[in-house]
Amino acid sequence: MHKIVVLGAGYAGMAAAASLAARTKRRDDVEITVVNATERFTERLRLHQLATGQELADLHIPELLPRAEFVRGWVTDVDVDTRTVRVDDERDIAYDTLVHALGGVADTTAVPGADDHAHTLDSAHAAALLARRLSTLDAGTVAVCGGGLTGVEAAAEIAERHPHLAVVLLGRHEPGAELAPKARAYLDEALARLGVLVRGGTEIVKVLPDGVRLADGETVAVDVVLWTGGVRVPALARGLDVDGHGRIVTDEALRSVSHPNVYAVGDAAAVTQKYGVLHGTCQGGMPTGVHAALSIVRELNGKAPKRFRFGYLHLPVSIGRHDGVIQFTRPDGAPRRFALTGRRAVWYKETVSSAPWPTFRRMWAFPRSTAIWAHGGRYTR
Repeated sequence: MHKIVVLGAGYAGMAAAASLAARTKRRDDVEITVVNATERFTERLRLHQLATGQELADLHIPELLPRAEFVRGWVTDVDVDTRTVRVDDERDIAYDTLVHALGGVADTTAVPGADDHAHTLDSAHAAALLARRLSTLDAGTVAVCGGGLTGVEAAAEIAERHPHLAVVLLGRHEPGAELAPKARAYLDEALARLGVLVRGGTEIVKVLPDGVRLADGETVAVDVVLWTGGVRVPALARGLDVDGHGRIVTDEALRSVSHPNVYAVGDAAAVTQKYGVLHGTCQGGMPTGVHAALSIVRELNGKAPKRFRFGYLHLPVSIGRHDGVIQFTRPDGAPRRFALTGRRAVWYKETVSSAPWPTFRRMWAFPRSTAIWAHGGRYTR
């Protein structure tokens, strides 16, 4: 019996688990175990909505994995020498092949005070905590720290749902730096319409209980801080080669360079393409999960895994519930001239955000028709 263990059931982990389950359902020599902290699938693409009190669909992971054993628990340790995974109830789960898909969290260790005083969007629970805090404020200021797309979407959502609160977006770079000039200008105007105060070119050096201190000595008084700047991967797998952010360094087939029986996918992996290291998004995460599953099946059949190749398609950005920007890109992520804005962008973004769960269903029903295009990204084998 070949034991495959998938750690994490986010976008990348679910893509790997669903594809593996579908492609091995007629085999009796393969055992698949999926370990995740909750039975509910976390729509990370929508956590900024949950953070403002909106309800999300209740999606249950086990119902899509009838071929796999589901273990609910927090992974506390991965021993690559004994090939075992330990969960928080002291269970040890043995594996022959491991798919590491635990993903990343906001890097609140980068700035003093962020870990103690800032909210994050690391999980549905964290988003719900922020929603409860915002609901208690009749007035005040919310600082969103991090000018990347997560910070932009969160700032816009909070400003739209809580117009009585002042929202300031702080970051080293101007928001939408990845966009083409016209799309960036549209984003700036949309944030201004929502009343978001943008302060780019600012470096945060400390988060206080009631403020944010900047590198120039200024302290911005705030009531709530949301930290969206930077991502790190928790150090659980001792002995694996990792990069400076804790991501597992992979070979061209997504296997750990130090332990080839460990596949790393999604935010947990440092995947190098010709244009650089894949950045952690759902757009790239799901294709890595699918590729890992296909490679494992090839190895089970005595074949060598193929090289992973991926190209970006777009940068979808929601600006509240009624506006958005979709920047189409070249495979290396550079912006093309074409972009969608307004209602067309809203429809497009909603289609993208809703796509993963039906895709997981199709993987089980039609295992041989795994899409080359996976959730907005271009995946080629």
